[in-house]
Order: sequence, then structure tokens, then C-alpha cells
Amino acid sequence: MELVERLDKIPVQYFKKLKSTDDIWEVRARVGSNSFRLLGFIDNDEFIILTNGFAKKSQKTPKKEINLAEQRKADYLSRKRGKK
Repeated sequence: MELVERLDKIPVQYFKKLKSTDDIWEVRARVGSNSFRLLGFIDNDEFIILTNGFAKKSQKTPKKEINLAEQRKADYLSRKRGKK
């Protein structure tokens, strides 16, 4: 996470947009031999909203995790619009 916070351009091996999603991005992290993924989206080109995380056990990101991220994004944006 420190890498994502410090750099202006994050290497794709750590941060990438997931294809066929509603602008959901994946942050990759490794602790020892364990791989983790954090999903989220970018709000106003300056703020990364992380929605959920999970331990990575396969090559493909689980669809249920992507769906959860998309639902939380929609909820966040709906609540944000309601405050204006």
C-alpha cells in the first residue's frame, strides 16, 4: 500500500484496471508467500476508494468479489450524490 501511496505512476504489476467491469481497479499485495487483492475505484481522478479485499487463491479474480466491488461503488456514488 505504501507503494501505491508514494508513486505518481504505479506499475501494472501492483495496480491495474479489471477488464469487463464498471471501472473497478485491483491493487495487488504480497505478504510472504500469500497474495492478496484489494478492489476499488477512482473517485474524481484523485481519490482511490477501496471496497473489498480477499486472499488470492487462483489466477482469475472471483466474479463475486468483482460484483461486490461494483455494488459498493454504486452505493458510494448514490450516497455521494444525495449529499449535494
